[in-house]
Amino acid sequence: MSTTTTITAAEINKLRQVTGAGMMDCRKALVESDGDFEKAIDYLRKKGQKVAALRSDREAKEGVIIAKTTDNKKTGLIITLACETDFVAKNAEFVAFTQSIMDVAIKNNVKSLDELLSAKLENATVSDKINDQVAKIGEKIHLTRFERIDAEGVAAYIHGAYRMGVLVGLNKNTEATIEAGREVAMQIAAMNPVAVDQDAVSPEMIEREKAIVTDQIRNDPKMAGKPNDMIEKIAMGKLNAFFKENTLTAQAFVKDASKTVAEHLKSVDPSLKVTSFKRVQLG
Repeated sequence: MSTTTTITAAEINKLRQVTGAGMMDCRKALVESDGDFEKAIDYLRKKGQKVAALRSDREAKEGVIIAKTTDNKKTGLIITLACETDFVAKNAEFVAFTQSIMDVAIKNNVKSLDELLSAKLENATVSDKINDQVAKIGEKIHLTRFERIDAEGVAAYIHGAYRMGVLVGLNKNTEATIEAGREVAMQIAAMNPVAVDQDAVSPEMIEREKAIVTDQIRNDPKMAGKPNDMIEKIAMGKLNAFFKENTLTAQAFVKDASKTVAEHLKSVDPSLKVTSFKRVQLG
């Protein structure tokens, strides 16, 4: 390399954006290529670092989902590391790599996906380590989801060989309430509620559901000529049924259908409540 050639941060960043390679790899490529951008790309390609960019149009529908809480059970995180095939997703090394990313997230109290990608994993950033996996495995691999819950108590649950993760925020933090939270997380995994309770359902969703059931009633030949107030009353009944089936605390508890989730929580602790939840699933 010529002693007069200077590699700027902007050039390094541009090469990184184009190739997906790590910052230090990009700097080395430019140094070795005497600052020539195209030669630097060729250098990285020869080293396998261009794989991420070359595979950017490939879909990553498989992957590993990890849900985990901090030791004090006050914060829970979910991450999804996506890949292209279930062969890779089921590989023990790939699962362990995803676990290592989660450990970094927990250790550094990470609050966003971007923050996690720039956090240190061993001697490099998480982003660079993922690119190393791309070069090694030959598939598109990237972090697609990051979810976080902070609450007095948080329970975590992983379902179906790392294909789904659930977090449940609680207003209590004891061994019994966290265990109840884990049971509720299993409920959420199975029943996929839209909100904690009726009050937490968005106005937009309520209006959409009301419009759907109202149209269904109006299109029923048996309802032809019926007054609007009757149609409205029937629509509200159907909407209440929607809340019962699709909001968490109103659902029948999967382990004991004779009581609702709210009633189960009350049996554990009279004041125990779910404050929020997150459910992430592959596909």
